[in-house]
Amino acid sequence: MATKKPKIGWIGAGRMGYEMAQRLAKAGCDLTVYNRTRAKAEPLSKYGAKIADKVSELAACDVVFCMVSTYADVKEVIAGKGGLLAQARAKSKGTRAVPRIVVECSSISLEGSAELREILAGHGTQMLAAPVSGNAKVIKAGKLSIVCSGPKEGYDEVLPLLKMIAPAASYVGDGELARIVKICHNVFLGVVIQSLCEITILAQKAGVPRHAFLEFINQSVMGSVFSRYKTPALVNLDFKVTFTPYLLRKDIDLGLDAARKFEVPLPLASMTRDLVQSMMGRGMTEQDFATLLLQQARASGIELKPENVAVGDGLA
Repeated sequence: MATKKPKIGWIGAGRMGYEMAQRLAKAGCDLTVYNRTRAKAEPLSKYGAKIADKVSELAACDVVFCMVSTYADVKEVIAGKGGLLAQARAKSKGTRAVPRIVVECSSISLEGSAELREILAGHGTQMLAAPVSGNAKVIKAGKLSIVCSGPKEGYDEVLPLLKMIAPAASYVGDGELARIVKICHNVFLGVVIQSLCEITILAQKAGVPRHAFLEFINQSVMGSVFSRYKTPALVNLDFKVTFTPYLLRKDIDLGLDAARKFEVPLPLASMTRDLVQSMMGRGMTEQDFATLLLQQARASGIELKPENVAVGDGLA
């Protein structure tokens, strides 16, 4: 980065976007945030962020991050009417009216990402595909991971900003390679949570309390950051949303689409997708995707109750 503090724009203040932007604001960045519902972004002002009424107000920023839900949303805020690229050049003084770099963090398809890159390149803007691994609690704990692809010089320039958001930032190459990494990651997420639910219910039906079983797993070679931070939900049935079944289904579908494109069989992913769909068909859509545990229990002939045991999530 140049010695002059860069102007940073941020699009999206949902569960993830808010926490990520907050880390930049707390680090003292010159940050301007836009969210479709302004009220969700306004609390960031107490950390020094400016709040924009229109996404086009971010066009003069050096770097703009985007973290929204779907590709339709991404395309609208970047290239739609009144979007980031609404004015390709400022009318006065010939100053640049598009950012030099867009860091796109949303979970979108390979095709959507490639289309967006082409749109931005037509305006002279570099794009980094930069999806993330983690949830709001993981961000708060400073354990978010970001994987990036695109121009290496762009990655090198924004790396100090990425490190403010996530200590683990990886560069995997040019183009949309980061998207396939994220898709593979979230397919793995679905398969792992289903497997974890299956073995937890098996152990419980044999007589092992969930908290005791998961304590063992978390201390074994099979334990992980994921198994640890999902333990409180699986033990005490607190399914406050970190990632919805709708989003998990979407990402598994993206993985299955990629598998068809590259001729790779994904039998476990296909089965997990059907189980997620089955759960959703039973109306289990509004809580966290870990409610797969309840479906597994019912399929096994047991009804679960919270164990009301204090267990850590490994994020402290």
